[in-house]
Amino acid sequence: MATRKELRRERIKKNIRAKIAGSAERPRLSVYRSNTAIYAQLIDDSKGVTLASASSIEINKDINANVALAKEVGKKVAEKAVAHGISAVVFDRSGYLYHGKVKALAEGAREGGLKF
Repeated sequence: MATRKELRRERIKKNIRAKIAGSAERPRLSVYRSNTAIYAQLIDDSKGVTLASASSIEINKDINANVALAKEVGKKVAEKAVAHGISAVVFDRSGYLYHGKVKALAEGAREGGLKF
């Protein structure tokens, strides 16, 4: 059974995805936040493939995701993107508020060299 909060996020996510799409030159940086971790993927929507990904689990399994760890995930995904020759992305917050962990991940990605 979905809660009102989940339904609200799904509605916002659907509206965001109707407006943005990733391409090979400018992939979509998609964020997913669970209770214990935060994940980021670079997605080429024209081919339907994930180009690079990073998560708080691969950085540190012992700590639940916090703002500092989210920033590290942003830097890690930016590092992988630069290695693939990607410098510009479209940011997809997936219906989450641009606050806290999501904002920290975006700032980390910008510090790592991504432009959005």
